[in-house]
Order: sequence, then structure tokens, then C-alpha cells
Amino acid sequence: MTGSDAWAAGEGVRVAAFARGARHPDGFGYLGATGQLDPERAVETWITARMTYVFALASLLGDVAAAELVDHGLSALSTTLRDKEHGGWFHSTLREDRKEAYDHAFVVLAAAAATTAGRPGAEQLLDDALTCVTTHFWDDEAGLARDVWDRRWTTLEDYRGANANMHLVEAFIAASDATGDNSWRLRALGIAERLIHGKARANSWRLPEHHASDWNVLPEYNAAVPDHPFRPYGATVGHWLEWSRLLVHLHVGLPDPPAWLLPDARALFRASVAEGWAVDGADGFVYTVGWDGRPVVRQRMHWVVTEAIGAAAVLALCTDDTAEAAEAADWADWEKRWWEYARTFLIDTEGGSWHHQLDENNVPSSTVWAGKPDVYHIYQATILTRAPLASSVVTAALAL
Repeated sequence: MTGSDAWAAGEGVRVAAFARGARHPDGFGYLGATGQLDPERAVETWITARMTYVFALASLLGDVAAAELVDHGLSALSTTLRDKEHGGWFHSTLREDRKEAYDHAFVVLAAAAATTAGRPGAEQLLDDALTCVTTHFWDDEAGLARDVWDRRWTTLEDYRGANANMHLVEAFIAASDATGDNSWRLRALGIAERLIHGKARANSWRLPEHHASDWNVLPEYNAAVPDHPFRPYGATVGHWLEWSRLLVHLHVGLPDPPAWLLPDARALFRASVAEGWAVDGADGFVYTVGWDGRPVVRQRMHWVVTEAIGAAAVLALCTDDTAEAAEAADWADWEKRWWEYARTFLIDTEGGSWHHQLDENNVPSSTVWAGKPDVYHIYQATILTRAPLASSVVTAALAL
């Protein structure tokens, strides 16, 4: 293990230790700036699932104590957060009248990682979650997932989004690795082909995130709320990086990957650097850009840098006849540069974990994300930066 690998491993241990504070009787709660549970926040499914996933990865990496936390998360996802009457998962313990594809994608991801880690009950939860997703959210005609139902599965919101579909790609890849069923990876490929090789490629790689029920783009969606944490206006640079990494995982995992996967992954990476990184006079990725490629929200989100690190790491390892060695070296250089940026501005050695948001001057801010509820992106980066090329983050963890 190199010195940088040892440092990344240590950072993973530090972040996972911070995440332990999220444990709540009903799952995993919302952590504040210094790691305290926010008593005003309900326990949310997406946070509980992400934390369960992180602890499953930690278990795969040899953290014996993490196994009990995985089981705690699985129990919450199987009981408190699950709608036993109508099926599926609530958004939170408030039992809102909505069922979101975004939440369900993370239930699949958590269950897949826990299945790979051999935790009891995980395989059944994974099967149930996949059945729910395909029964209620999947649209065969579109080859994409719907977003939001009411609790009883009777009223469907008109909105269709790329974000939930991206996380379903991630979840389906992990499910394929956990079950050995390649049909989930092929379903993920279909989503990627429609949204990236289709829509993003035709739009200078500025992926349209928001759509009507017929999948026509809604270019002005949330123009009045441009910094929305889940549905911001315009194009979200960090998602280009996340998609770039996912395309590489698909390329590695498919027995006969289509030729467009790696070129599209590289193009997304280049576009994110050209239009997102240090474009307003200071280092850091802007949150969003408009349809002309200019910054809209200049706040810097921690998760974008972690996805940049992950994308750079896998691209640097994934070279073929069309990839110049010089460009692969560039990706490795970007990876090092972004870790240095994180150490300088994002890693909080006093309060713990990472600052979730910085302003345009790289000063901690909280206009979009208050507190530190999410270690999922960070923990993945600490794995991908030192792992061999793999078909998913889960299989990367297994290889370490």
C-alpha cells in the first residue's frame, strides 16, 4: 500500500467513525456540523439506506464492528421505514403521502451491498426492493423510471428526472454483482444509453435533468429555485462526473460492452472540467451551469469533488487503444489535485467528516446543505482512489 493509499484508507476509517453517530432507533438520522443528531429532523429513508450501504462497504473492508450497523440499517428498512400496508418505502418516519424512486434506488443499493457482505435478511430485502422498483417505478415503454407516486400507488407525479434514474443505474449495477443476474446491468445500460448517449450527447454533454411525463425536457424547471438540493435549475456538473464513473463500471462489468461507453465517459469528464472547475476565478466545482455552459449556482458541494476523484481514478485505470497515455496521466493528476483541494478546503479535522458546502470563495456555507448528513460520496472516493478497476464500488471494496 502506497502512502497515499494508506492516507485514503485512514480517511475512510475517520469518516465511517463520524457516521456511527447517525445511529437512531428508527434507522440513521441527520447529522449536524459536529456530528450530533438533529432532533428536528425525521429519519429519512435515503439517509438510512446510504449509511447502511457505507457500513456494508466498511464490513467488506474488514471492519468487524460495522456488521452490526448494517444489520441495524436493514432492520429499519425492513420495518420502520417500510409501508407494510401498501408496499414500498416511505420517504421518512413522517410517513409522507409520496413514494420516491430516489429513495427506492438507495434501498436497492444498500440491500445489494449488504447481500454481498453476507448479512442476514439482505437478500430478501434486495428481492423485495427490486420487485417494487420494477412493478411501480419502471416504465417499459420509456426504458426509464418514473419518479414519484402517492402512498397508495394511485397518483403519479408528472415529473420525470435523470437523478433518480442515475441512482437506479448505480443500484442495478450493484444488484447485478450481488445476484449474478446480468439483466439488471443491461437495464442500467439502457438507462445510460437513453440519458447519456442520447440526451446528454446531443446537448453538448449538459445533461437535461428535468422532464415532463412524456420525457420532453423542461429547460426552465425550478428557475425560481436554482439551488434546490435535489432538483436544481439547469445542468448539474457533479452528475456528469458521477455518470462518467458509472459508464466505466458498466464497461468493466458487461461481457460485450458497447463501443460508446468509454468515449462518452471521457467526454463527460472533460465537459465537467471545462465548464465546472475553477470557472469563476477560484478552485472548486460550481454546482450548476445554464444551457450556455455558464455558472448559475457558484456554491461548491463536497459530493461533486468526491465524484470527480472517483471518475478520475477509474478513468486513469481504464485505457484502451483510443485513449492516449498522456490523457490517462492527466486524469491521475486531476485526482491528486482534487484530493489536495479537499484537504485544503473540505476536510474538517475539528468538527469531523467534510464540510458539505463551500461558497464561491471556498468558505464553509449552508445555503443548500446544512450539517453533514451524508458520508456516502466521501467513503466511495476513499475506496476508488486505491482500488483496482472494478464493475462497481462494492466489487472494488472486495478487491482491497
